[in-house]
Amino acid sequence: MTNTYAGIPDELAKLEQAKIVLIPVPYDGTSTWQKGSDKGPKAFLEASENMELYDIETGTEVYHQGVFLADAVTENASPETMVEAVHQATKTYIKKNKFVTIFGGEHSVSIGTIRAFNEMFPSLTVLHIDAHADLRKEYEGSACNHACAVYEASQNTNLIQVGIRSMDIMEKTVMDEEKMYFAHNMAVDDSWMDSAIDQMTDNVFITFDLDAFDPSIMPSTGTPEPGGLLWYETLDFLKQVFEEKNVVGFDIVELCPDEKEKSSDFLAAKLYYKMLSYKFMNDDAGDDYDNAYNNSEQKKNTLKFTDDDNY
Repeated sequence: MTNTYAGIPDELAKLEQAKIVLIPVPYDGTSTWQKGSDKGPKAFLEASENMELYDIETGTEVYHQGVFLADAVTENASPETMVEAVHQATKTYIKKNKFVTIFGGEHSVSIGTIRAFNEMFPSLTVLHIDAHADLRKEYEGSACNHACAVYEASQNTNLIQVGIRSMDIMEKTVMDEEKMYFAHNMAVDDSWMDSAIDQMTDNVFITFDLDAFDPSIMPSTGTPEPGGLLWYETLDFLKQVFEEKNVVGFDIVELCPDEKEKSSDFLAAKLYYKMLSYKFMNDDAGDDYDNAYNNSEQKKNTLKFTDDDNY
């Protein structure tokens, strides 16, 4: 494995020049069935090195925007300390005016990423694409569990959930039915895409759990669920979101690699690159991000930082 994302040239991988930052978070401390998502970032990076870097659909080579591969967040003393480490690392790079992306790890890492983006961008929509609702306030003694991945977002952001097909009955007391797109309804009514986008604010953060995909194309996840999204409908939706909204960042989580099954690793690598390609497919794509960042100065100035923040 090289020391750069997808083996791109060193000059495109330096922090100073790169518009994009990729933070790996190899954490798997709270998953409750199949373990192994801590190996997801490594498998994703290895697959990325074997991917063609010209995107046919957009006619672009987005890696020319520059991708800085940050040091992995390896804090694992507790779920709470991991979430805080992810929160601080994410916020550090947002403050450098980079388009920040994160690859997990299990879905609890998203508590930290969402917290950082919500602090830094006003009127944030969190687009949660997943098989599971992840709306528990606490699970197995911690609020920083993978089953609680978007509970905080449900309280503090405009949360829109897509692809959901597994949940606990108590999560019904938390969910917003108008902004919950269940897979069984999506399968028979393709108006869900426009409906979901219509409910988004201008600034959108995407948290993408790979088990949102159907196991027929994405078997290597910790908790696969039948009846999931397929490749082209997912890309169609994501492309519309990137075209109509200002996506300020995203994370991808829950790749649980299998040595005998590499297609899932490659799907994750391709999804990540596709999302970058949609973000930067227009020459002025970065300008919207810069404007949103600059407009958030007032919100950032209200935050209290300690001398230990090292920004």
